[in-house]
Amino acid sequence: MFDPKKLEQVAKQIQDAMPQPVKELGNDVEQKVRQVIQAQLGKLDVVSREEFDVQTQVLLRTRQKLSALEQKLDELESRMAPKADTEQE
Repeated sequence: MFDPKKLEQVAKQIQDAMPQPVKELGNDVEQKVRQVIQAQLGKLDVVSREEFDVQTQVLLRTRQKLSALEQKLDELESRMAPKADTEQE
């Protein structure tokens, strides 16, 4: 769901900001930080970039179809309008 590289960058930045004695704990701290970040991000109501891009494409196709249907409806209405005018006379 989240870009592992970005998550790794954030974890590294947090680890780099820690005092030297804490840094010496090494991989354990990095792993714990990564777990905490993943847990917190998992609680957020967000979608992945891939899912967002897919939904964007679906919306674009839907808009194109709607536009085509509106154009067809306008054409049909314009064809029907002259017939309605002649029927009223």
